Amino acid sequence: MNLNSLDLNLLVALDALLSEASVSRAAMRIGLSQPAASHALQRLRDLIGDPLLVRTGSRMELTPRAQALRAPLAQALDQVRSLFVADEFDAARSERQFRLMMPDLAVELLMPPLMEKITKVAPNVRIDVVPWRGPAIFTAEFARTIDLVISIGNAFTGFHRQRLYTDSDALAVRRGHPAGARLKRIEAFLDARHVAVVIRGQSEDLIDMWLRPKGIERRIALVVPGYLEALHVAARSDLVAFVPRRLIGALSRQLSLATVAPPLDPGIDEQFMFYPTRVQMDPGSIWLRNIMLGIGREMQRGNRSTPRSA
Repeated sequence: MNLNSLDLNLLVALDALLSEASVSRAAMRIGLSQPAASHALQRLRDLIGDPLLVRTGSRMELTPRAQALRAPLAQALDQVRSLFVADEFDAARSERQFRLMMPDLAVELLMPPLMEKITKVAPNVRIDVVPWRGPAIFTAEFARTIDLVISIGNAFTGFHRQRLYTDSDALAVRRGHPAGARLKRIEAFLDARHVAVVIRGQSEDLIDMWLRPKGIERRIALVVPGYLEALHVAARSDLVAFVPRRLIGALSRQLSLATVAPPLDPGIDEQFMFYPTRVQMDPGSIWLRNIMLGIGREMQRGNRSTPRSA
């Protein structure tokens, strides 16, 4: 049989005819006129090579071939219908594995509340976090393995973007730092020795990219690949870390850090959640995205620790 010439509506008509064993009732069931249903029956007879329905006295009966078709036809139609209905995501039973890409600061801020929520409603779901990489090395092959990206900017091709939370940058220093609050003044800021954060895929710290057009060059004493390393070094030395304020707040007590407002207003940073276009309507992705957006809303309402100022 050449499937290119098969009208799939004939299968719907066949299902009705076999279920009703009546042309008139089958016509009513699928919204056809009786002549149209009769025409469909004739086409089916020609296609299958069997009369399918035969008159016995005042009623119609199914042929043996028609009887044999009933169950597999119903199953086939159910499978076809399922192609157009998205599977539901049962969080409580799911063993799905989600792969997220984010910088270490997002891991520190987002993973504890995310895992707390997931553990309660989806104990068998697994979250894999991979290190953040810049758009320059974010290849198409790598992108196909990622379910969510947490990042600033808008440079991920094939991904939709939603704002997650806002932040601003501040100076992190150890408690008792000799410069302390004087770092609010540009002279002390320029005289200080800084630890820069250059994440994989970037050529320099984003702070320096922002400062350079203003004619300001920091004294970089150390370059590290992550924000957590920068804070740990600042907590145990006199180096200054210019990093997101929320991260300082999350670790200020643990690392004995203080926050100093920088001499220039760094403005507001927007942290975004990116998800692939291909999973826009995927129930599992929607479930995870909604949890993440809820965490972002909680952060915006101020449900996170506030860093102590120097």
